[in-house]
Amino acid sequence: MRFTALDDATVVQRLRSAGIRICGMTGMSEFGLGLTGSSAGRVVETKHADVELVLDLMGESRVAAVRVGACGFKPSYGLVSRYGVIGLIPSMEAVGLLARQPRSIRTVLGCVAGADERDFSMPEEPVPGFDEEWTVPAGTRVGVIREACSGLTPEQLTGFQQGIEELRAAGCAVSEVSLPDYPLFSLVHKIVGSVEAASSTGRYDSVRYGPRAPGAKNWNEMYLGSRGAMFGTLVKSYLFQGAYFQFENYAAYEDACRIRARLLGQTQRLMQEADYLVLPCPPRGGAEEKSALEAVYAAFAETLWANVTGQPVLALPLPGSAGAVGGIQLMGPRLSDARLLALGEMVLDRRKGDR
Repeated sequence: MRFTALDDATVVQRLRSAGIRICGMTGMSEFGLGLTGSSAGRVVETKHADVELVLDLMGESRVAAVRVGACGFKPSYGLVSRYGVIGLIPSMEAVGLLARQPRSIRTVLGCVAGADERDFSMPEEPVPGFDEEWTVPAGTRVGVIREACSGLTPEQLTGFQQGIEELRAAGCAVSEVSLPDYPLFSLVHKIVGSVEAASSTGRYDSVRYGPRAPGAKNWNEMYLGSRGAMFGTLVKSYLFQGAYFQFENYAAYEDACRIRARLLGQTQRLMQEADYLVLPCPPRGGAEEKSALEAVYAAFAETLWANVTGQPVLALPLPGSAGAVGGIQLMGPRLSDARLLALGEMVLDRRKGDR
């Protein structure tokens, strides 16, 4: 059974108003979590579409992009309205974009970004000037996160270093920076994300939302039966975890929120040492096939940071890899989206010129 929305989401409305043609839709994972069953990136790879919208909760748009040799972008939290999006993790999810070139992403962002009175989670902040011709100053500081490289295979590390050399060749001043608490981003995402997911899906009770399982003799049976039949294995695991922290171990959730605030402060201090941060984005082959919760988190270990902090991040494929080795992620301060995309454009333009 397919649900047909009564209204367009804000991003869809704005795309139509700008004259951008919506040519179809692709299969996505349940609630957009992970890439199990998702075909994200395929229409960009086959050139059936110039840009694809992909919900990014833990890095889906970026991992899907590098596995097909495309660019993936997660905008700053609150820059693009989530009104009309069937969300799961309100404080971490964003409407991500995939395209072959950052310019296409910049064009679409210029159409959809900005305040929306129907999305109460959006802060009142200025929108980056996506129509401006941004330049990247010589000596732009890029910090390589030491701890993010520890789990790479030799082949992935070689590819990542190749991406770093491209940044140096483009005139960036690259240096190594450290964040010892880097592994805690995964822990925070697991706890805070699952609690938010458990709360968000409470609406699916077969009364207000969701299909109703047949054969129930009373309301309680109807609720339990419908909830049991409604969600897949991965989402159920996530909701069970969230319910545990919500009702049985709330202190752990509070601790995770405090750690999240600490990580945000540490990230802001790092952004004073560097204009941008660079991390690997290995495809973790088979990420689209993972259905166990721990396996999914392992597949997205390098992409969780930006979702936890709400920063913009651009994934670029490595030259000639087409997903075999992966890509790099460039992360900037909040609302540096336009400048970040300009940096990505510069790197790819230089790559073309070297051919």
